[in-house]
Amino acid sequence: MTQTTDLNAIADALRQHDRFLVVTHENPDGDALGSMLAVSLALRQLGKDAVMYLPGQTPLPREYAFMPLEDLVREPPADASERVLLAVDCAKEDRIGDEAALARSPLVLDVDHHHDNTRFGDLNLIVADASSTGEVLRDVFAELGVELTPELAEPLYIALVTDTGRFQYANTTPKSLRLAAELVEAGADVHAVFQQVYESVEFAKLKLLARALGRAEVLEGGRIVVSHLLRTDFAEAGAAEPYSEGLIDYLRAVEGAELAVLIREQLHGPHAYKGSLRSSIDELDVSAIAHSFGGGGHRQAAGFSSDATLEEIVERIRLGFLEQRATSRA
Repeated sequence: MTQTTDLNAIADALRQHDRFLVVTHENPDGDALGSMLAVSLALRQLGKDAVMYLPGQTPLPREYAFMPLEDLVREPPADASERVLLAVDCAKEDRIGDEAALARSPLVLDVDHHHDNTRFGDLNLIVADASSTGEVLRDVFAELGVELTPELAEPLYIALVTDTGRFQYANTTPKSLRLAAELVEAGADVHAVFQQVYESVEFAKLKLLARALGRAEVLEGGRIVVSHLLRTDFAEAGAAEPYSEGLIDYLRAVEGAELAVLIREQLHGPHAYKGSLRSSIDELDVSAIAHSFGGGGHRQAAGFSSDATLEEIVERIRLGFLEQRATSRA
């Protein structure tokens, strides 16, 4: 397995091949969907054949329903074994949801910005200090001479604005802000994206939020805010599984909170629970806590799955938090 951070190597591979299977991580967010759509449009602009593939039947998050993803397929195409597999915004091979796709492909390209990426590709472009995978792809497109059309600029902007928390998270850099300006100049509709992603909340999601807030509790003197959602919450609120996306940000906003935790009982998937972690301070690396469950992510935003009980999960997170805080003070 070749490991490289050479942008030119990835660009050359994209030039040399004609048929691609573009994938991202399960339960995709704005960066995942924006990157998947943007790179597919870029490849088609170059005359390539690109198929977007997301395994499973879990609905996409409602806030991204406005994106032109009609061509996205949920079953592998018949010629999948003949296509180069291009994974975007996916830190681990098992998060693709169809690990067999990796074995079927003649070549695997891995483009990402997660610092804990396992470099599962034959070629890997991992830029850990990039704000988003969309930012990494913009540099790839520039190398390939891809025209930044409005149709291409908007999904890149969605990737950028969502992964930086509307340019409020610590991963917001001068480069990401300059990129945002470039994308707006190219035709990305800032107001439309804001309305669709952040102001098109279905009532069922508000009901789900109410349940999460009602169960919220503080630990360690308010430094940890934790809540959970059960399958019955989704059923009674009339909410689909993706409706839990973004709810943790309300916990993260609590004054004095250094760690926000949202654990939800999974409606689909091999594990009983899925956990989301958010850090509000640089000294706390939540990806390290997620790793203890077999998960991963960024320093300030990470996730995991587990079959432990709710109580066991919360206790392991609490101990992980205390261990890190003690180390940071040493």
